[in-house]
Amino acid sequence: MDQVLKIRLKEAVHVDQDRLAALYAELGDIGAEDVVCRAMEEMALRLSHCNRLFAAHNYDDLRKCARSLIAIGDQIGMHALTRVAHDVISTIDAGDGPAVSATLARLIRIGEQSLTAIWDLQDITI
Repeated sequence: MDQVLKIRLKEAVHVDQDRLAALYAELGDIGAEDVVCRAMEEMALRLSHCNRLFAAHNYDDLRKCARSLIAIGDQIGMHALTRVAHDVISTIDAGDGPAVSATLARLIRIGEQSLTAIWDLQDITI
């Protein structure tokens, strides 16, 4: 075993532009930008909080935190984030510690990539 394979863990994430367009149509530019900015801040805080809850083995609150990420992801069209947050909840409910660890790591990666994707869209007119 002289060779080591390094796996790059990166998935393509997409922001649902139709969802964002609906948000902008409903709230106007200023209102929608406010909602998106608050959602981004909240998502970053909650991803960090999820990590701390996992480290503390507080799975009940981790479950709640993942559910809150689902609501945020749904609000601004981050479907990959919501899907993976559902997976975290499923692994918590199954009592599968290693799976919780793996899906939470994936959630954090997807969350960070989603934040970058939405940030990149700020220069694009919807």
